[in-house]
Amino acid sequence: MSYILDFLSDLTKNNNREWFQVHKEDYEKAKNEFEDQIQLLIDKMTLYDPSLSGLEVKECTWRIFRDVRFSYDKSPYKTHFGAFITRGGKKSPYSGYYIHMEPGNCLMGGGIWCPDPKLLKALRQSVCDHTDEFLSILNDPAFHHFYPELDTEDMLKTIPRNFPKDFPYPDLLKMKSYLVSHSLPDTFFDRKDWIERVAKDFQLLVPFHHFMNHAVDLFYEK
Repeated sequence: MSYILDFLSDLTKNNNREWFQVHKEDYEKAKNEFEDQIQLLIDKMTLYDPSLSGLEVKECTWRIFRDVRFSYDKSPYKTHFGAFITRGGKKSPYSGYYIHMEPGNCLMGGGIWCPDPKLLKALRQSVCDHTDEFLSILNDPAFHHFYPELDTEDMLKTIPRNFPKDFPYPDLLKMKSYLVSHSLPDTFFDRKDWIERVAKDFQLLVPFHHFMNHAVDLFYEK
């Protein structure tokens, strides 16, 4: 997998169409290698998450081309490869597993990113109604060691309307996304057993996903 990071490093330094066209074969090689490895990962994960059965890697990955219409950064290409692994694929509303390869910024984790406002309200309500259960998942020693906290980068400043202002864990209701992550060194992907390691550490997320996805199921059953 070091070939992938080498390509992405070169792309970061030469993020323009002229360079990319000359190195399109290198891109295809890196892309195919990434997708082959992620498919192997998905297949291993189905052993503990049957909802992933039959999921194909093409349902979980994105095109490398950036949408620059509303961005100040007009660089035409993404400088990372990522895969969001969940039932229904990357466009699914369900909580899922995410792996990200980018030079100097590799990570793994999961959850639900920027859900629809009505779904977000339902997720917050679930956390509010079942706080002890949710905290028991977050504070499980193995989970907490690897995923020590929810991502608090994007939060409301106050508890949202229609929720109790004296809720004892206000940050849990201020979330705009429910995500956890774990940083990985670039050298991690040099390991021969990296797929097995990621599959094992992704398994820690299963109770978290079950909690989130129960709320998603209830929301869409209405």
